Amino acid sequence: MKRVTPSCLAFLMLLLAEASLAQEPRHVLLAADSVEWGPASPKLPPGAQFAILHGDPTKPGAPYVFRAKLPDGYSVPPHWHPVDENVTVISGVFILGFGEQFDKTSMRAMEAGSYVLLPAKRPHYNVVRGETILQFHGVGPYDIEYVNPLDTPNRERT
Repeated sequence: MKRVTPSCLAFLMLLLAEASLAQEPRHVLLAADSVEWGPASPKLPPGAQFAILHGDPTKPGAPYVFRAKLPDGYSVPPHWHPVDENVTVISGVFILGFGEQFDKTSMRAMEAGSYVLLPAKRPHYNVVRGETILQFHGVGPYDIEYVNPLDTPNRERT
């Protein structure tokens, strides 16, 4: 019968520790100038760009972080989400209204540095002033449903 030497045991423990570390979460460091923008979901009006920073917003139970870059005047009609929507305004102005009808008189402007929690299944709408970057985080699945199905962008209805 062969015996395991202390040095062999130490080496085996090191390999197991490295395998364990490979499965642990890693730090994510992403400089602002290295964010890669791409097209937003086809469920949104044209003009938005998205950047996924972490995770997958479409997967149930999966944490995610993404950003949206929106041009001046960009607007999303009344809609809701199946999960809470956590939004941080990075730049620009995010102007929000609540309910099933777009009403400019009741909207509230949130400037850079502001945070908004929009509860799941609660209708809201928005418009932005100036190019606006928003950061979203939460637990998936992130999706959008329009109060009026006719507000769904044409490319989603085809």
